Amino acid sequence: MQQTRSTAHSTTKAKPFDQRPFLWLLGVMLFSISLLAAATLRAQEKTVTTHGYSFYGSLTYPEDYPHFKYVNPNAPKGGEIAIGTTGTFDSMHPYTRKGRAGALSSVMYESLLGSGTNAEAPADVYGEGYGLLAERMEYDEGRNWVIFYMRPEARFSDGTPVTAHDIEFSHNLLLDEGLKSYADAVRKRIPKVEVLDDHTIKFYFTEGISRRSLIDQVGGVPAWSKKWYEETGAGLDESRLEVSPGSGPYMIDTVDVNRRIVYKRNPDYWGADLPFSVGRNNFDRIRIEYFGDDTAAFEGFKAGEFTFRVEGDSKRWATGYDFAKVDAGQVVKKELADGAPATPSGIVFNLGKDVLKDRRVRQALALAYNFEWTNESLQYGLFQQRTSFSQGTEIMANEAPTGAELDFLKSLGDLVPAEVLSEPAVVPHTSRPERLQDRRNTRTAMKLLDDAGWMVGDDGIRRNAAGETLKINFLFNSSSPSTLAAVMENYVGNVKKLGVDITFEKVDAAQYTSRERDRDYELVFDTYPAFLGTGTGFRQYFGSEAASYSLFNPAGLASPLVDAIIDASLKATSREEEVMMMMALDRVLRHELIMIPVWYKANHWVAYYDQYEHPENMPAFELGYMDFWWYNADKAEALKAAGALR
Repeated sequence: MQQTRSTAHSTTKAKPFDQRPFLWLLGVMLFSISLLAAATLRAQEKTVTTHGYSFYGSLTYPEDYPHFKYVNPNAPKGGEIAIGTTGTFDSMHPYTRKGRAGALSSVMYESLLGSGTNAEAPADVYGEGYGLLAERMEYDEGRNWVIFYMRPEARFSDGTPVTAHDIEFSHNLLLDEGLKSYADAVRKRIPKVEVLDDHTIKFYFTEGISRRSLIDQVGGVPAWSKKWYEETGAGLDESRLEVSPGSGPYMIDTVDVNRRIVYKRNPDYWGADLPFSVGRNNFDRIRIEYFGDDTAAFEGFKAGEFTFRVEGDSKRWATGYDFAKVDAGQVVKKELADGAPATPSGIVFNLGKDVLKDRRVRQALALAYNFEWTNESLQYGLFQQRTSFSQGTEIMANEAPTGAELDFLKSLGDLVPAEVLSEPAVVPHTSRPERLQDRRNTRTAMKLLDDAGWMVGDDGIRRNAAGETLKINFLFNSSSPSTLAAVMENYVGNVKKLGVDITFEKVDAAQYTSRERDRDYELVFDTYPAFLGTGTGFRQYFGSEAASYSLFNPAGLASPLVDAIIDASLKATSREEEVMMMMALDRVLRHELIMIPVWYKANHWVAYYDQYEHPENMPAFELGYMDFWWYNADKAEALKAAGALR
């Protein structure tokens, strides 16, 4: 019997249609369409070609700028500026954790977008970089990549050309042998670098991350000679006196370890006539004289062993410049306005130490510092108390958050303590200036330590329930100015009166550097960066990811709230939004209490032998005495004739 073809009555099932080849083909077609659409979108996306870079696109200086506004384009070249410093050095290689590098030892190296000397340039604007080794650059509107077109005339001091291969080599060397916190951060953001030809290099940026600080990052990589490293077999992470040639305006002349370093202006400097260089790099020689401590250094200055001094000791500024050369006008003592936010210096808490993880302990230790007495009794009333990480700027937090800042902080949810939302920004406590120990603050500090479980025993020393002593080590650099040492010693005396077993350990500069790198302290006098805007470098300074090992985060701060603010700020789409988020960061950093803020001054204090001159209109962000000041030969001869200088 013939089998019916009716499925209604059929006892066999028809073979189902196999959809896999069809779906595969459809997928290929859709994928191809998406690639075509993406390629079309990229083709339509604007490409920016420019002579400089700022994140928001605006540049102060046009492509044909003749020189930076603040320099004297007719400044004479010649002469010497001599600087004094303290401590020791055993290396001229500044890019390693090993050893202690000599002063200004990075001065020889330039970058694609960089200062090219010993001061940031331009020094009159914020957040802008202009081509140095690169004559122009190109990037897509989404900042997924950047291409630098380098100047073919650029040369290292040994006469060899600076090429894209050198930039690629330097970038990779920093990743392979540089600081771990730096390398970890950069690898995540810059997955690929490609040399397009000898003078053209392209960097690719990771998708889905903030575009902030990407172009700035690769534009700031120092250019090292690949040829020199390959021929010598040298590594980046090693201490050495012989270093690779640089392309900058200065090169090493002589090195006398722990005594003197002399840099000389390269007579064949390739970039001398660039608008970037006009009016800058004016001295033939920059000499660095080393002294055992700051007192010896000042005596050396008075004797004429060096000729320019930036003063940081208030007592000396108030009383020390009464010697004959000042009276005769041979040494100039001057205050110059400082437009940059004050450096956040202070007594830093090592948050990695168990004893300091309790905020109440940190509050108690902070209350032992008496700014008012210190300023009047030891510092001649010349300072103001620092409050903010961006003191005196539009970013500085003051009253309780309102408006956009409040909305932003609320959007971070439970990470934000209630008091941060409702109370004014944290400010340092006040103290009575009449005596070193403010009894009111002492009582408050005592109660905080009691509440934290550190009780005073019969011997006057505080211990916890396990019988462990409240023991604190304060690491201090013995080559620091004597007034700073006196201030810290008085602070330590107040801490002892709280029942804390505190040791003030003065060590020489080499030991200090080594132990600070290893975080071998509870307290240390150190600094964090002041800020006017955001950047991915904040993750090394304040972020959790590298907190346990970053050399730039001496407190070891690891705060999910700080991380969240940094991450959000990197996605800011306007300067107004960035300022608001930076204000929130300032507010939260102050709440975290990572350091005891000390003091600041609004002006630079400088003293120098009257043979130097500077532009009438100084830029806001740099003192620039080794950059755009110049030497007056006639004045120098007069000083020598009078016996003020040899």
